[in-house]
Amino acid sequence: MHHKNGDIRRVNVNIAATTVENYRKLKQAGIGTYILFQETYHKESYLKLHPTGPKHDYAYHTEAMDRAMEGGIDDVGLGVLFGLELYKYEFAGLIMHAEHLEAVHGVGPHTISVPRVKKADDIDPEAFDNSISDETFAKITACIRLAVPYTGMIISTRETEKVRTKLLRLGVSQISGGSRTSVGGYTQEERPHDTEQFDVSDQRTLDDVVAWLMENGHIPSFCTACYREGRTGDRFMTLCKNGQILNCCHPNALMTLTEYLVDYASERTKEIGFKMVENELERIPKEKVRKIAKDNIDDIKNSNRRDFRF
Repeated sequence: MHHKNGDIRRVNVNIAATTVENYRKLKQAGIGTYILFQETYHKESYLKLHPTGPKHDYAYHTEAMDRAMEGGIDDVGLGVLFGLELYKYEFAGLIMHAEHLEAVHGVGPHTISVPRVKKADDIDPEAFDNSISDETFAKITACIRLAVPYTGMIISTRETEKVRTKLLRLGVSQISGGSRTSVGGYTQEERPHDTEQFDVSDQRTLDDVVAWLMENGHIPSFCTACYREGRTGDRFMTLCKNGQILNCCHPNALMTLTEYLVDYASERTKEIGFKMVENELERIPKEKVRKIAKDNIDDIKNSNRRDFRF
């Protein structure tokens, strides 16, 4: 999908558990990561929360990632909704699920999301006996990073700017901005509040979030290079675990950040971003890579050429 000078290069899919045949169709359609949250690994609680309907079958839901990988999808994303059950049980279930996927399929989860119960129209987090504090939430995040160091960890706009700032220092590597949780919410000029799935705690725009990340020393990356170059599944995991992925990640991040700055950023964000790009280019250790990245960034600034990647 083309928009201005950019393209949507990767589409991740979050749908209910389905069959191997359907997962194979998704793979053939070229999807990115397949994401499905377990919600709770505690079977008794799961069945109580899903008394009827297509999600009622605990085993079918829990084994969805195995079927997805059998269907050829090698990038999958796990997640559990902290607050539904005792957090220690959920943490153990999440880590065991990741360990199982790596042991059986040779590939652990591409991402792990860490949502927790938040306020919604008919939900009060305080009504859940298993709600967790910000401090406990931070400890969970740090422990996941230590236990599954190769995975991308996602924190959403469910959380406040303060919480997200802290968790970025503890291992979170992917973060959203300008999110809307209403069906069709992105088609409206103003973010609707009366049909949201849950309250969005961090209501800043994407541009605000990008500027904030850079001001805190993080490089916002819009990179999809690994997927487009076929570095997925066990190939990606190998590069990630031995640290070689940094040779691609750093220059790719700077080039895709430049694309964002040129095509979409506010003047303030451009000023912060171009300075960061200039400084970070000098930190690329390999002279050849540094020169190619510089040349590509100049092309991005001075032409409509896009999608450079290592």
